[in-house]
Amino acid sequence: MVKTNGKSRVDPQELDLEHELPAAEEQDEPQPASAKSEPAVAESELQKLKAERDTLLDRLARLQAEFENARKRAAREQQEFRDFATADAIKALLPAFDSFERALQAPATQSNEFRGGIELIYKQLQDALTKLGVRPVPAKGERFDPHVHEAIEMVDTTDVPDHEVIDELQRGYKLKDRLLRPAMVRVAQNSKH
Repeated sequence: MVKTNGKSRVDPQELDLEHELPAAEEQDEPQPASAKSEPAVAESELQKLKAERDTLLDRLARLQAEFENARKRAAREQQEFRDFATADAIKALLPAFDSFERALQAPATQSNEFRGGIELIYKQLQDALTKLGVRPVPAKGERFDPHVHEAIEMVDTTDVPDHEVIDELQRGYKLKDRLLRPAMVRVAQNSKH
């Protein structure tokens, strides 16, 4: 097409004659019988097109919903993978965390500067784990819960109620709602209750 003064002019060499629609056939005589049936045919065609449109719109809506569900599922799986990877990394750090706790519970035979350094490192590690969503499992003084506690020993005593945790041997941890490690505890066994 050649444009001149904002108007298009068709160059005969650019015409695609193979794909051009045929010219309308001219009829010399009007046909009254077919003229009456043309609106019925047109109405029938219109109904078919509307039904096809409705089918396609329904299919489009279903495909959009399916795509949205797949997108949400992929995002959820990515988050679960990140949480799983984080949990493995944190599990690897927990023994070092335990060693810091034992070092801080030992009698202060070293210089105050050394102990202050250990406390600072412990606090930094504790803050980092807290930011990741790690929290300790409450144990001492709590009722024994087999979902978060691992009973190492049952101790006969009448000082505390039955099935109460009397001592924590190793702290347990949770990452958000997922148990990373159960708390190792001693549990009271009171035969009078």
